[in-house]
Amino acid sequence: MSSPRIALIHATPVAIDPIVDAFKRLWPEARTTNLLDDSLSADLAADGRLTPRMIDRFVTLARYMHGCGADAILFTCSAFGPAIEAAQAALKIPVLKPNEAMLDEALDAGTRIGLLATFVPSIPALKAELEQMAQRRKLKVDIKTQAVPTALTALHAGRAAEHDRLIAQAADELGVCDALILGQFSMASAAALIPDRSERKVLTSPISAVMHLKRMLAA
Repeated sequence: MSSPRIALIHATPVAIDPIVDAFKRLWPEARTTNLLDDSLSADLAADGRLTPRMIDRFVTLARYMHGCGADAILFTCSAFGPAIEAAQAALKIPVLKPNEAMLDEALDAGTRIGLLATFVPSIPALKAELEQMAQRRKLKVDIKTQAVPTALTALHAGRAAEHDRLIAQAADELGVCDALILGQFSMASAAALIPDRSERKVLTSPISAVMHLKRMLAA
């Protein structure tokens, strides 16, 4: 498949540019289609949990993009794991969670894992997903988490440099870890401000997801 069509489904507009840029750099042959429903994050925050209605919405979005000719679907919203799993079960094409590939890479790097997110409801969902993956590998992991909601506020206000600086500061505060996860697609730009260390691998969702999809569809 030389030019697969990849559907990208977003819950916030700030996730779009990082993943589109990653495709342009790492897999320009892929044809990407963006679908945004920016009420998803607001509705999750208002409800305080994933409701059956919300899960149905994810299945509907995935079926719509499949009907548009998508060869694979990537969700870029990290707080909706069970809803994405329902979409995976409903479709026969690959449907990826946003952080699936990145979390795999984190577990490859070691068992001491730092997890940063700017959207607070993402933290428990990401931590649970990481723990489940570790359990399947029979690994005991030590996960440190930190939310940086002020960074997301800055990004929504157009202050991208402040967003990146706040995330880099939070990364310093997490201390020693084998892998540092930036849990939102919109956080990818902050990786440039986080110094490389031999004992710490800094991981971003867009790069991991694009490379995983590329390998998957090539196979």
